[in-house]
Amino acid sequence: MTTQGAIVTGGTGALGRAVVAHLLARGDRVAVPYRSAPGFEALRAAAGGSAALWGAEADIADIDSARRFVDAAAAWLGRLDAVACLAGGFKGGATLEATPASDWDAMLRVNLASVHATCRAALPHLLKEGGSVVTVSSRAADTGGAGAAAYAASKAAVVALTRALCLENVDRGVRFNTISPSIIDTDANRHAMPKADRSQWTSPEDIAKVVAFLLSPASATITGAVIPV
Repeated sequence: MTTQGAIVTGGTGALGRAVVAHLLARGDRVAVPYRSAPGFEALRAAAGGSAALWGAEADIADIDSARRFVDAAAAWLGRLDAVACLAGGFKGGATLEATPASDWDAMLRVNLASVHATCRAALPHLLKEGGSVVTVSSRAADTGGAGAAAYAASKAAVVALTRALCLENVDRGVRFNTISPSIIDTDANRHAMPKADRSQWTSPEDIAKVVAFLLSPASATITGAVIPV
């Protein structure tokens, strides 16, 4: 398989680490934006100090910061073929009227604005060679997300944005797909839900396999899909 140049936002998180590991293992070069230097250094250490991994501090929900990072990443990678928009977060636990108004803006920023800014910055590079983008929605976007309206709305908006980008680029060689995971089996989720039935949770490693497939030329006939994982 030809070596790809990939950007993974949220690469220092549980799912991001699994995706980065999977891409590096198959020979890709990977660029990761980060907000915490120790988080990236831990990622680098887990990758054995791989020379195929590069990172820089960036706020990828900010259009200008995202553009600077993506331009620098594309230059380091040599070519940009793949973008995994994995950065995101969760706030919930209360009805809409009891939820702090700031949570609404926070969820839209971390889950939606990050995808918007990253895709806007990446498209000029992806259009040169063609490529693939994977975004992350949530089952809450389908079920309604009672008690987490801001989160559910932001993830539903990710689906709408991804579908719009698919239609805009279907004849320009760039593919856009979304994965829709159930609860991901992470240390943070185990701590937050210690009594939950984890039998239906999905491991980051299993999700990473799906993301890596969708980023690869092997999935060249798939675009505009919302794939439950």
